Amino acid sequence: MMNQKNDSRHLSFLILRQIVDEGATLESAIENIARDVSTADRRFIRHLVATCLRRLGQLDRIIDHLTKTKLGNTQMAIRHVLRLGVCQLLFMDVPAHAAINTSVNLVQRRVSKKLHYLKNMVNAVLRAVDRERDALKKKYANSRLNIPKELLKRWDMRYGEATVKAIIDHSLTEAPLDLSFRPDADLKSWAGKLGGKILPNGGLRLEKAGNIKDLPGFSDGVWWVQDLAAQLPAGLLGVSEGDEVLDLCAAPGGKTLQSAACGATVTAVDVSKRRLERLRENLARLSLSAKIETADTLKFKPGRKWKYILLDAPCSSTGTIRRHPEILSSNREKQLEELAALQSRMLDQSVELLESGGTLVYCVCSMEVEEGPDQIKALLQRHSTLKRKEIGRGELPGLEQTILETGDVQTLPHHYDGGMDGFFISRLVKDKGH
Repeated sequence: MMNQKNDSRHLSFLILRQIVDEGATLESAIENIARDVSTADRRFIRHLVATCLRRLGQLDRIIDHLTKTKLGNTQMAIRHVLRLGVCQLLFMDVPAHAAINTSVNLVQRRVSKKLHYLKNMVNAVLRAVDRERDALKKKYANSRLNIPKELLKRWDMRYGEATVKAIIDHSLTEAPLDLSFRPDADLKSWAGKLGGKILPNGGLRLEKAGNIKDLPGFSDGVWWVQDLAAQLPAGLLGVSEGDEVLDLCAAPGGKTLQSAACGATVTAVDVSKRRLERLRENLARLSLSAKIETADTLKFKPGRKWKYILLDAPCSSTGTIRRHPEILSSNREKQLEELAALQSRMLDQSVELLESGGTLVYCVCSMEVEEGPDQIKALLQRHSTLKRKEIGRGELPGLEQTILETGDVQTLPHHYDGGMDGFFISRLVKDKGH
């Protein structure tokens, strides 16, 4: 009978395999496979798998350096075991005997019998890592190894290598927990109750949170979880009580909650019933209201126009790799051309739904030029009725470095102490009379 620690390694193995081999997300794989484990085990599993995904390039280089047997697709299970073992030895505070013994047990008891002949090899490789850990960490210290080559190439061209190093280094760390509050909340008081730090835009940051539902204010509907960068677009839309807002691609709904908390009348549109259910739950918990429409943004035909529209379009999500490190091992980034075309059509649809004199905020949790600056440049060329409403430094105190020369915003993971997601934001207005 395996003990709980071994079970945690086994579940981590199953989760890593589902993510890397089958394209699952980290959160969905954990929910599928480790739903019923204890809070402590779930925390360990998440930390192990997330660290493994963040360091996958370094781990694979070390494994390839130390293995004489080539590990191809038929030996992928062994590679996963080694990834988890090396990760524990080099990047986590796990005793060597625990990391090595549980890895060998995984091969013996949890992978195909056809691969049992590699048990001794796994043992030898991990013992070599333990002996040579300082030399290996130094030799394979380059964090750029963890980023796909095409992505690195584009980032280098847009941001320069020094900025890219800062982006990558911040993306290797666990993201803190950021909270959005109702406008009437006493932030100083809540900072004291939660042990948090007040953010420049009026949110709150917690370095270590534990179980979210156990935190003060959750059941009272005082706050909701939302990254600092994700809090900016709705704030820049500039709505107030009584304004009507159309929130497109709204789920899971943080921006809808922001507008509703300001007293605006919000219509939230999203194609995902499951993700909209989460929005409904948060609206109920916070005692807020919004009209929810389950619809494809491109097929949404309401027969009316709006003064305020927020479009948080589907994207490559490269700005969220701190929270979703599986993006680095997925092919989503390769779908850039397809995603950019979809964003373009959604922007055109948004312009159609925008009334004369109205404001449109477009945002994506991406650091790719094709989904940000290039998208808005092309939009302005297609629609002569649109112009930028440039975002001024005074609107983002403490975050001035995120503002581009064009008056758009590009946040990056290293832009604020403790980090933030990478978001592109552009604010546009439609000429009156059109």
